[in-house]
Amino acid sequence: MTNKKIEHYPWYIRLIFWHQKKKYGHILNSTLLWAKSPRVFIALSWLYTSLLRKGSPISPALRSFIIVRVSQINGCPFCVDLNTSVLMQLGIDVNKVQSLATWQKSPLFDAKEKLVLEYVEAVTSSTQEISAKLRKIMRAQFTQEELVEITAVIAFQSMSTKFNNAFGVEPQGFCSLMQKPKQSLNDRL
Repeated sequence: MTNKKIEHYPWYIRLIFWHQKKKYGHILNSTLLWAKSPRVFIALSWLYTSLLRKGSPISPALRSFIIVRVSQINGCPFCVDLNTSVLMQLGIDVNKVQSLATWQKSPLFDAKEKLVLEYVEAVTSSTQEISAKLRKIMRAQFTQEELVEITAVIAFQSMSTKFNNAFGVEPQGFCSLMQKPKQSLNDRL
């Protein structure tokens, strides 16, 4: 893939780059890939900002748990790194963040969070059918708007993880919890 100079992107894409530099210190590697197709990227950006808006019926913490869990399930190290850092910025206890992959066994998650995480796993799986029982419980616990938004966040993050995995997007070091200690040459031999 050819490297395109920043100034050759449309102004509206450069605006997103500017925002990311301000927020993260640099442009996200996945953004540079998506931006190769500006129309697709701008549509994706609208969807993303719609899902993460302040007026969403889903709390930022619950959204972030959903996003990180989907990223873990789909094995996207970039997404886990970036979105775990978001969880940490929200002030979520580090023990709870570290327990997300094993949430079923953790007493740190409340019943509502566990229900959503069960739903996340069912929706994210391409081989598992969502049970009628789980659908019924979700409908009883959440409004239709909440359920649509929860499901949309899961679907969006699944797409994002698959895109990043297809291109081998590496973590950018946002979350120290996710960084593996570097082995010395002697450790690897």
